[in-house]
Amino acid sequence: MTGPLRPFRSARSHRTLRTRLVVVSVVLIAVVCAVIGTVTTLALRSHLYDQLDGRLDEVGKRASGAFAPPGPDRRPGAPGGVQAPTGIELDQFVALGPQPQYTVVAEVRDGTATEGKVGRKSGAAPYTSAQDLDRAQLAALGGVPADSRAHTLGLPGLGSYRAQYVTGPNGSFYVGIPTEDTDGIVNTLILVEVCVTAAGLLAACLAGTVIVGVATRPLRRVAATATRVSELTLHTGEVNLSERVPDAECDPHTEVGQVGAALNRMLDHVRGALEARQQSETRVRRFVADASHELRTPLSSIRGYAELTRRGHEQVGPDTRHALGRIESEAARMTLLVEDLLLLARLDAGRPLEFAPTDLVPLVVDAVSDARAAGRDHDWRLALPDEPAPVCADAARLQQVLVNLLANAQRHTPPGTTVTARVRRQGPWLYVDVEDDGPGIPGTLLPHVFERFARGDSARSRATGSTGLGLAIVRAVAAAHHGAVSVESVPGRTVFTVRLPALAPRPVPPSAPRPAAGPATEPCPRPAGSADPAGPAGSAAEPLSGPAGPAAPAAASPSVPAAPHSQPSHSATTPTRQGA
Repeated sequence: MTGPLRPFRSARSHRTLRTRLVVVSVVLIAVVCAVIGTVTTLALRSHLYDQLDGRLDEVGKRASGAFAPPGPDRRPGAPGGVQAPTGIELDQFVALGPQPQYTVVAEVRDGTATEGKVGRKSGAAPYTSAQDLDRAQLAALGGVPADSRAHTLGLPGLGSYRAQYVTGPNGSFYVGIPTEDTDGIVNTLILVEVCVTAAGLLAACLAGTVIVGVATRPLRRVAATATRVSELTLHTGEVNLSERVPDAECDPHTEVGQVGAALNRMLDHVRGALEARQQSETRVRRFVADASHELRTPLSSIRGYAELTRRGHEQVGPDTRHALGRIESEAARMTLLVEDLLLLARLDAGRPLEFAPTDLVPLVVDAVSDARAAGRDHDWRLALPDEPAPVCADAARLQQVLVNLLANAQRHTPPGTTVTARVRRQGPWLYVDVEDDGPGIPGTLLPHVFERFARGDSARSRATGSTGLGLAIVRAVAAAHHGAVSVESVPGRTVFTVRLPALAPRPVPPSAPRPAAGPATEPCPRPAGSADPAGPAGSAAEPLSGPAGPAAPAAASPSVPAAPHSQPSHSATTPTRQGA
């Protein structure tokens, strides 16, 4: 029984409070109007039919002779009376008597209607004439019960009638008068009621919409305030929770005012909690930054003294030499951890980066070259576009992102794994994919890979030199560049994707000299798709000297085509092959 009701309940649940109130009010008014109209119609119909039955009874008494004519008493056995004549002339009865038009009378003999007349006007004649009833009409009259009570029936060709069986000195008759006038009055009343009810419902709908809209306006303002609060970013950073319900909507004497006041109190509590959280986070970040900064000097001293002692002229035993080597190794690892913590603290604090137009292609080429040198047991591949991939970025930080992603792929995959670095453009975004065909990331670890100090297995141990902050740095740097990083992993395929806003290339006139290669120091142009698109002017997109030889000077001339942009000659240090 509950199955068929679910769609109705689902549709009803999506209606607003304003709609439900208006609909309920209009339905209630419609029900009241229907009850009043029905009762009124039935009462009027009963009254009119009582009057019609009274006229029918008079017609029956005249036909049966129950009414004595005026003058001396001519009933049988009356004093000095004379035998009253029996029988009536049906033609004169329906045409000349006081009966209404279309009165029907039929004489009954041996229980059967043998002859009948109906009085009606024919054509333009001003008087009523008698017309014979046909067999079908007589048969219909013969079906009226002989109980001297009025009954409703339909006469073929004449319509609806109230008919009655009567008997008296004049004999037995069926008499009937039409109900057309009475039914017309009832039908007119019903039509008027329907029209008035429809107009009233329309007016009630419009008035209810306005009235309910005005009544629920404070509630909508409270909902709008709650919606604006729900759209704020409350989980990170400094939160300015200044949204409040207006004081005019916080009247404690109304239900909506109580809701608004309660929402304001809740927002005050939330704001206090967020401010306390922000202050705590700020203190922790300041502590991490200060501690990381202060630890750099003693760590450098420890490493220096350990190296100096180990390389000194004094003879030390093998145990001491091993201990000094471990001191240097742990000091180096701790120095790396401190540097990563310091970088994250600076990014959390919103320290500005050194943004400049930067081409991603040479950065990817150099990063893959370094990764290949460090992990020759892996198969390193490049998939680069034939055109520059300019972004507005801090080149050093992007280089660190690429190094961390490639090192992560090399460290957590077995020898022989193929690692592919890919640069692609999609609309106003540039994507850098680092894909490997290793065993993948465990499903339980996948949602937490970008968290700080996330370690999923024994490979992520101190023996590998990992601090557990590499992917956290990747996410923080990508966010600082107004981008994002994501990961998809299944057994046999893991892809880390860094998304960055692309820059549109700035048009350079053919006669203008091509700028020399080198670090870009000019301000970043606007991203692609803006009102004034601009892009990097050469800089990092220019080929650098490498194993293939220095870049040809003719490339600066518009008449000499430049080499494909994605070739290994874009890096001075990369012999890595390009391909899928």
